[in-house]
Amino acid sequence: MGARVNGMSDQYDAIVLGAGAIGSAAAYHLSKRGLDVLALERYGIPHTMGSSHGITRLHSLTKARGGEYVRVAKRAYELWEELESESGETLYHRTGHVRGWPAGGDGHLGRSSDAIEGLEANDLPYEELTGSETNERWPGYDLPEDHEVLFQPDSGFLDPELSISTHVRQAARHGADVRGHERVVDWQADDDGVRVRTEKGAYEGDELVITVGAWAANFVDELEAVAVPERRVMAWLQPERPELFEPERFPTFSVDVEEGYYYGAPIHRVPGFKFGNRPRVREVIDPDEMSRETTAGEEEVLRGFAERYFPDGAGPTTRMTACIITMTPDEQFVVDRHPDHDNVTFTGGFSGSGFHASSAIGELLAELTTDETPTLDRTAFAL
Repeated sequence: MGARVNGMSDQYDAIVLGAGAIGSAAAYHLSKRGLDVLALERYGIPHTMGSSHGITRLHSLTKARGGEYVRVAKRAYELWEELESESGETLYHRTGHVRGWPAGGDGHLGRSSDAIEGLEANDLPYEELTGSETNERWPGYDLPEDHEVLFQPDSGFLDPELSISTHVRQAARHGADVRGHERVVDWQADDDGVRVRTEKGAYEGDELVITVGAWAANFVDELEAVAVPERRVMAWLQPERPELFEPERFPTFSVDVEEGYYYGAPIHRVPGFKFGNRPRVREVIDPDEMSRETTAGEEEVLRGFAERYFPDGAGPTTRMTACIITMTPDEQFVVDRHPDHDNVTFTGGFSGSGFHASSAIGELLAELTTDETPTLDRTAFAL
């Protein structure tokens, strides 16, 4: 355990850089294992400057990118339930999830047949529907009648701000020292341990865990061309028939349509149902200089989608926000040991799918840090 100086600790078993979705989960799982943990966050906890915010974040067990990603989602689902039981908070809202493809089942993010294979390999229930059947069951939808749809009933959405806050609160109850508004300047590592320097002080530890999201390439040189931040815009529209967009009657969705790939969630906590898209033209950004103002053109694109496929939801715009997604070239997660330092573990590039899996990724980081046998296949996420 870390040595204590004047009642405070300047020497830790593990130091976590970043306390967003992944970092807060890592701090929780490490401290729960009895480690003396320090977590440092540049902004507040939680905050809206990166990828770990947005009122609702999808948790879908339907994945076309590979079986290990279904296993990650399944393990995350179990861990969110455990965290709810431990904390008494409601973090996960089970609405079911609608995943739609054009007739033929070939979309922007994989084929329907691949998603079915992943669900069946993990013994997860699902239904195959047409667009017409989907629209009849959930009248807020108006998908093309011949769309191919998979409905997975255990999926839904998380409350991101509350999820991060709960991970941090529970980490603190297990003894973690979590500090906001403390920007890390640099870090070093050798066989004797790790050293972290911030704008407020310096700390030493046995292990370092780097979970800084869109800033990953600033801290791990090997991620410079791998973890690339992009700007995305989300919109909330107040439905003309709000009763059709409540969580009890409106599953979360991710659909391939003529206009591209879109995803969204029901009304929760703030006015309006939420949705966003994958732009046809990537907007690569510097996370420190990104424009956080949204434009009338961005609103027009999103509104056009809602008017066509969710017409009863396309009422007045109530909210728009710009956020960051950090993409990898193959859209696979990176969770690995540093190639030059056995006592440094890092993450990067969750490609828009990291929040729902953050509970499981936090556990994996704790397992790698403590040399446990990982619950997940770590090779699937190697740099």
